[in-house]
Amino acid sequence: MPLSPSAHRHRFLLWTLGALACVVAWDAGGLDLAFARAFGNATGFPMRDQWFFVQVLHESARRLGWLMVVLLTLSVWWPQGILRRVDANERLQMAVSALIALAMVSIAKNRSTTSCPWDLAEFGGVARYASHWALGVLDGGSGRCFPAGHASAGFAFVGGYFALRRHQPRAARWWLAGALLAGFTLGAAQQLRGAHFMSHTLWTGWICWTTGWLCDVLASALRSRLASRSQRRSPGQLPLADT
Repeated sequence: MPLSPSAHRHRFLLWTLGALACVVAWDAGGLDLAFARAFGNATGFPMRDQWFFVQVLHESARRLGWLMVVLLTLSVWWPQGILRRVDANERLQMAVSALIALAMVSIAKNRSTTSCPWDLAEFGGVARYASHWALGVLDGGSGRCFPAGHASAGFAFVGGYFALRRHQPRAARWWLAGALLAGFTLGAAQQLRGAHFMSHTLWTGWICWTTGWLCDVLASALRSRLASRSQRRSPGQLPLADT
């Protein structure tokens, strides 16, 4: 039996809070430094300039992410493939949720005083470690490293799952799996290079998921309101006159 809209909202709320609990548990466990030490040492991160990580998983992936945003935006009017099977409002939701997710991560990153692992003195830099929860604390580095902006090139598209799930549930699950795989792959590559801590990637994933879900909640409410207004305004059918 299909779940009601309220049951779906309750389920997604539980998933969102469960994911939040996992990310906070990672932070509370202080696992970032221990994980970074597996890939870096006093001279830095050996994989920092590795060609595949830099040229393919960073530069090319970043361009591909923006190309996806452009294609999603154009698909509102000119859909291709599976997007032809959903309406324009849902395609608009996919594009808008991706843009908002990217903007949220970018704003948080630009306001952050947290520096990247490769900036830390422990890994050959000059900064001292400070948790991203130490708001406003300057660590002596360049900052602007939290959350993981590059991982958002994959995670930002998680919102497409919510737009697809009503009419294309199977495609929605594949879309979600692809977005999560892309986000974690890009985040892991940056972790190996010393560009981010794992918590940065996890928080980016949570921010993008939550943004996609809230966009869906707002879009659903707007669709319901417009449908109700349309029903109230539609005139009743007049009886045919006798001839």
